[in-house]
Parts: sequence; structure tokens; C-alpha cells
Amino acid sequence: MLPRIAFNQIDFGEPDYLWLLIVPGVLLLVWVWQFFRRRADNRLLAEHRTLPIRERFAFVADLPFWLCMIVATAMLIVAIARPHGPASSVRQGGVDLVILQDGSASMRVQDVPGTRYQRAMKFLRLLGDSLSWKSDRIALSLFAHIATPQIRLTTDPNTFFFFLDHLDKEPPFRIEEETTWDTNLELGLHWGLRMIERDEELHGKSPNAKMFLVLSDGELWSGEVQKRIEETKARNIPIFVVGVGTLSGGKMPAFYGPDGEEVKDPEVPTSSRLDRAALQKIAYEGGGQYFELDRDGDRHIANAIIDAGKRLAPSIAVSNDAEQLYWYFLSLAGVFVVAGVLFLRDRADLWLHLAGAAIALVWVTRLLD
Repeated sequence: MLPRIAFNQIDFGEPDYLWLLIVPGVLLLVWVWQFFRRRADNRLLAEHRTLPIRERFAFVADLPFWLCMIVATAMLIVAIARPHGPASSVRQGGVDLVILQDGSASMRVQDVPGTRYQRAMKFLRLLGDSLSWKSDRIALSLFAHIATPQIRLTTDPNTFFFFLDHLDKEPPFRIEEETTWDTNLELGLHWGLRMIERDEELHGKSPNAKMFLVLSDGELWSGEVQKRIEETKARNIPIFVVGVGTLSGGKMPAFYGPDGEEVKDPEVPTSSRLDRAALQKIAYEGGGQYFELDRDGDRHIANAIIDAGKRLAPSIAVSNDAEQLYWYFLSLAGVFVVAGVLFLRDRADLWLHLAGAAIALVWVTRLLD
């Protein structure tokens, strides 16, 4: 949010330069004298010269140029004095986003570019790029039959992208393990809450808005999940859901036993498809929104999630800072120089004054550095 500056309380870091304002002050008096002198000369000429046609005299000629130069000089002197004033700004709270990534066997189905898991990792990378990382924090936990927290709440983007760089090909759950072939969102939500509680134990209660983001292909709903959702709602933590996969689905990966032979369990489906209805129900019951990769644009989904978190975040107390104001006066000086050039009619004078303005700009820039 832009700071609100109290211009009536301006102070100067280098007030010794302000005495130079005497120069443009004197020049301004000379300019006023020249203005009235020119007007008097015009009246005398009009009274004493007789011509067959009405003679026109320029009202002020190039005097506006010199007035603009005098004002620009005054603005430069004020800028060199390094003005600053108290500024108050309201800082908006950030977002604590806990990502719950499905790592079960069905996330290895290839009905999207790459596997579903790889497609989710691609989205998470864009989500990380969309965060401000100033007050926003991210935590990450993977779940299948069990949940494995990977990153606790952090404002360090390097930690988040390190995970994406090293575990973006496949989840840490081995396909040979039976526990990988189950999806337990209830445990994922449990560990998400534990990560928030642990952060509060270490760093105190955060003013950031809390959010859960579930990335999965579905088949997560059960009575135990309902209980955990009620717990998150009681703590005002909405659950946003991003579906990964297609309605047509794809073939499940093969499961091999200890002897290396493929095991075919009649209770395990040979194909998997996106369970959109279940995911939408979780988002609805959790007080969040449902999105779907490759149906909604990745950038749109990331911005919608972050914007929703920002709306939930409370405004933090007003902070008072000293705002440097010299650039305001430098900008005004530039405006007056440009305005003054418009009144010049001689091209040689124009190039001469532009060269002088460039030299003055370089000199002032060095002083301010």
C-alpha cells in the first residue's frame, strides 16, 4: 500500500544547501522587473509608432522560459537538501499456505502431460513464483496412506524451490510399497494442522491468514475426512482444492511383489480418473474453492488462491517511517524544464539549454548518491 506522507512536517537532511534558494529568489525579482519593463516598452511603442497595419507585440516573449528555469532551479536546490517527511502506511497481512500434495499411486497416471504428480509440481512452481514472499509463507506435506511433512512454514523461497527441483519427478512414496496405493486426506489435514500448531509454538501466533491447498485426483472422501474438515473450519482455515487428471482417466501403474512379479489385486482398479465430484464436495465443505488444472489456467488459479488469502488476511497496525521526498522535487524540476523549452523559438538556444539541463542533472545525481 502506498504511504501517506505528511508534507506539512517536512524536514531536511542537508539543510545547509537551502541558503542557495537566495539565487532563484533574486532571479525571480529580476524576472518580475523584466516583465513589467517589457509591458511598459510595448505600451510606449504602441503609442508612438504609426504603421498602416496594427502591430502585434509578443505578450511575454521568452520570459515564461526563464520563469520555468528559475522554478526548476529552486526545485533542484530543495532536492539537494534531501527533504524527508513522516509517512504512515497500513501493512496488509500475508498468507500462510499449507500445501497438501497427493503422492499416492494414482498420481503416477499419465492422462496429463507427464504424470499427474509432475503436472501438480509444475503448477506449484508457478504458485511459488506468484507469491510475494515478504510476509507470505508456505508449508508442504505429501500424503498417501501416511503423510510426510516436507517443508514447515517458511518465507524462504529457496527452501520451497529446492524441494521442487529434487522431488518434482516422482513422490517420495515408493510404488513398491502397499501404503502408496491408498489415499488418506484425513491424515494429510491432520498434519497440516500440526504444522500450524508447531509454528505457533515456536514463533507465536501469526497474523497471516491460514489456508489449506489440496492437490489430488480425488477419491478422498470419508467420514474421517468430514471430521477433520469440521476441525479446520472451526479454526477458520478454508480448504482450496485443485484437481489433477482427466475425466477419461488413464491406466494405473503396475504393482510388483517382492519376487518381482506383477501382482493383480481384484480390489485395486486398473485405471484411475479424476473424481471431480468428490473434490468439489471437499472444497465446498471446507469453505474454499475448487479449481482444475488444464481447465482453468494455471496463472488464474494461482492468482485466485493468493487473492482469496489476501482478502482473509487482516490489516496490520499502521507503521510510521521517514519517506525520502527529493525525487518529488526532481520530478517537478524536470516538468518545469520541459515546459520552459516549449517557449523557446531559437533552435540554438534550445540545444544550449538542453545541454545545460543534462549537465545539471548529472551533477545533482552525483550529489544525491
